Amino acid sequence: MAKVVLVTGVSRYLGGLYARRLSAEPEVERILGVDVLPPRHSIGRAEFVRADIRNPMIGRIIRQAGVDTVVHMNVIATPKDTGGRVTQKEINVIGTMQLLAACQKSDSVQRLVVKSTAAVYGSSPRDPAMFAEDMNAKSTPRTGFGKDSIEVEGYVRGFSRRRPDVEITMLRLANVIGPQIRTAITDYFAMPLVPVPLGYDARMQFIHEHDAVEALAMATTGPSVGIVNVAGEGFVTLLQCLAIVRRPIVPVPMATAGVVGNIVKRSGLADFSPDQVAFLAFGRGLDTTRMREVFAFAPQYTTREAFADFAEHLRPVVPGVGEVTEAVTGAAGGGAATLARVFERLQQ
Repeated sequence: MAKVVLVTGVSRYLGGLYARRLSAEPEVERILGVDVLPPRHSIGRAEFVRADIRNPMIGRIIRQAGVDTVVHMNVIATPKDTGGRVTQKEINVIGTMQLLAACQKSDSVQRLVVKSTAAVYGSSPRDPAMFAEDMNAKSTPRTGFGKDSIEVEGYVRGFSRRRPDVEITMLRLANVIGPQIRTAITDYFAMPLVPVPLGYDARMQFIHEHDAVEALAMATTGPSVGIVNVAGEGFVTLLQCLAIVRRPIVPVPMATAGVVGNIVKRSGLADFSPDQVAFLAFGRGLDTTRMREVFAFAPQYTTREAFADFAEHLRPVVPGVGEVTEAVTGAAGGGAATLARVFERLQQ
């Protein structure tokens, strides 16, 4: 049973939400929240410790506090949150290596919980309808968060071989969505004019932010179950999502999707990688049998309900967007430059 828990990434939104949720567990005696910057939100009864997991000092913190459970939530999804891709990769990969090295040397650590992502499965036209936990990506993520997460999982597997006595639960979360969390996918659906891959209507699964936190809390205090996919029941398609958020769309040929993705990124409206563009075209399906039958977790929100809750709290589309939609749609086959001019207008 978790008594002294160390949580990384506590200054990020989901980390703070988790710390507050864990504070309600009476059997958890002490919670240490670690991050490089002080949190701007409540972290419940967690004690904030200003530390960088890339620094070997993290080992001293674990040793002095007698930490028995480590919850690693500091795998960062978007480079803009850290100041660039280089820093993002250092935190995700080097930070995980240092944290696991500290755990390996500690006699007190008995459990490791890792917040991973379904992005490790990638997105391609050759994918199965549903990915089970023992399946590998048909097209491995080549950049960004997905690639980092594959490396993180590899280090965790290596750690489990070196420390077979430590219980490990790794949650591969579907895209987390909700009224407060901000991610690349929420930024995408919040855009006033949304580019969509022409001729595609990807199936998507989501997990509500509160369900994600509940799953992490269960992984901390309940039995250890290894790797588990976590997603809300059912699917929604990309075009169904856009109908729910009532956003005008711009069909974009896949040949120009990379260029458009760069335009969107430069505009500051959303932060997209090539792998995220592939996700919008091909989607992803998760088999959640293990979640229900082994982990014994049932999300409160279905995929559709989670997305609807996000949409309900979304700001209405800005006036004037409809005026340019037809012009952009008519020129969609021709010009990323046209889309660039539209984004410039939307920011004025």
